Amino acid sequence: MTSHELRAEGLALGYEGRRVVEGLDLVVPDGRVTVIVGPNACGKSTLLRALARLMRPEEGVASLDGTDVHKYPSKQLATVLGLLPQQPIAPEGITVADLVGRGRFPRQGLFRQWTAADDEAVAHALRSTGTDDLAARHIEELSGGQRQRVWIAMALAQQTDILLLDEPTTFLDVTHQIEVLDLLQELNQERGTTVVMVLHDLNLAARYADHLVVMSAGRIVAEGGPRDVISASLVKEAFGLESLVIDDPVSGSPMVVPMGRFHGRG
Repeated sequence: MTSHELRAEGLALGYEGRRVVEGLDLVVPDGRVTVIVGPNACGKSTLLRALARLMRPEEGVASLDGTDVHKYPSKQLATVLGLLPQQPIAPEGITVADLVGRGRFPRQGLFRQWTAADDEAVAHALRSTGTDDLAARHIEELSGGQRQRVWIAMALAQQTDILLLDEPTTFLDVTHQIEVLDLLQELNQERGTTVVMVLHDLNLAARYADHLVVMSAGRIVAEGGPRDVISASLVKEAFGLESLVIDDPVSGSPMVVPMGRFHGRG
């Protein structure tokens, strides 16, 4: 894996005149797993879109290796940075194998045609996500969870140094959530892939993150190792939730136990 620096400096992002992210600075740790968490509508997905060049900042810059991501040729950027958006759209009538194969398109060119290495990358992505038995089926025939795993397979087939994923566990049952997150951690540990993902589940975020970024109201309110970041006061500040923070009995990472109105202390 090649080392890269992905960062945001003074980012201001918005939609139709409404600011969603304001004055945000972030340096993504190279070769680590970064997880972004925060309440709904706090700007998590918007930040990821800006890092992936799907959104142009109103102020500030998102850069890769010191160059504004908007200045890269599309194909060149796609060989370094892969993205799984929140609601990807597949062409009508496409099969699973063909969709996953599209992850190899950035590596094709005028003189570089499809090779056995491309076949192996697609086959490995299908096996890793447990979707190899779906290869001949059309995307519209699949359940939401199956589709999500196929999209993850396409992102894996791209074999980029940096992988951005917006809520990759959406539509997945708990078994497949753990399988996908284990797969991403394995990808990070074995290939050195820098993984940046948005998750809703605080406890899964704390378990899998090397670097945890907590957002609220368009700003980063805390970042660092999960044990250094997660506390009852932080959960109250960012989420407005009373909780206890204990050790996860499986991983030893911080575990947030929400109280609620009917199950509080005393």
